[in-house]
Amino acid sequence: MSFSEIYERYARDVHRYALYLSGDPALADDLTAETFVHALCGSSKVRVDTVKAYLFAIARNLFCDSLERRRRHVSLAKLPETPDPATSADRAAEQRQYLAFALKAIQKLPDLERDALALALDDDLRYEQIAAILGCSVAAVKVRFHRARMHLRLELERQEKLWKK
Repeated sequence: MSFSEIYERYARDVHRYALYLSGDPALADDLTAETFVHALCGSSKVRVDTVKAYLFAIARNLFCDSLERRRRHVSLAKLPETPDPATSADRAAEQRQYLAFALKAIQKLPDLERDALALALDDDLRYEQIAAILGCSVAAVKVRFHRARMHLRLELERQEKLWKK
């Protein structure tokens, strides 16, 4: 399989995983691009049994590296977001808002739970592969995934109650 075929097949999955991890579409774009650069140029041996799991492991490591770099920088005050003039439908705005709340809720999860959840949401990865990516046992992956789902559900229910007020 050529590199371009690998990219075509897995780029969307890697981007989705990076978005789950970071909650930032721009960072997810960067992580996706860097993942494929590392996969193309990397000299390390593949320690997992599928290309997809290997790419997810690279993306996760790059995300962890970016968090470490971000911790060393002084953050600036966030600028207010400008509204998107292209969409005016209430439904589209509501869906974007819900997605933003969901991504924020995912970001609030402990790192181990968030990683397990983001990887488990991909239907192609088995628990054994996720365990290999995270460097833990299959049982630990299952526990982390379950806890992440419970925490996420509680946070989203809390947000929904706030919306209805």
